[in-house]
Amino acid sequence: MSDLVQENAKTVQIRDLAPTQVTVGMREVDIKRQRWREKHSHDAVNYLNRHRLPIVLGPKARHYLIDRHHLALALCDEGISELPVSIVANLSGLGFDDFWKTLEDNYWTHPFDDQGRRRPYNDMPTSVDALIDDPYRSLAGALKRAGGYAKDKAPFSEFRWADFMRSRIPHELIEQHFGRALALAMSLAENAEAAALPGWRRHPKLPSALSKRDGRAR
Repeated sequence: MSDLVQENAKTVQIRDLAPTQVTVGMREVDIKRQRWREKHSHDAVNYLNRHRLPIVLGPKARHYLIDRHHLALALCDEGISELPVSIVANLSGLGFDDFWKTLEDNYWTHPFDDQGRRRPYNDMPTSVDALIDDPYRSLAGALKRAGGYAKDKAPFSEFRWADFMRSRIPHELIEQHFGRALALAMSLAENAEAAALPGWRRHPKLPSALSKRDGRAR
């Protein structure tokens, strides 16, 4: 992998990265794997250096990944061993509880499992290849690409859409008929019930008074 990274870039072994979330959408990971395979060597160099993984140094100087978990897992599955990173903060002097509280205060962690349940920080996966699949997160990603909602800078916007659909679309439908599940998700995204979600697009038939609310609340 060293030939794909600029010599002066700080790199970290992917398997040494500690996740700050529990789940990913495996369909989303597969899409990123396919896009990676389509890149030429020169494009790969530029891509990795434009998309350095954001890292926070935590207790015992471990590197905690605070975003781009899907990309990290995709490249790990593609056999990439190390990636360039960007150190966002050094919190290595904090104890366990204070460290995770600081992450939470900065919207740098999402400790919820594939059923939307909050998990203790001790249950966080210890490596990116231990992240678990949440099909609703994949559905949320597909919905955004289909135009069901707009890209939004609100923290964990895709996860919020995933949770919105979790109680409205059967898990079995996503697993067995993803296209039908996406069509249902598109219909739900036009509903006024989704107006509080980040990136919501007001449907022309809905009253103009309905607008997107602040998306930072959990």
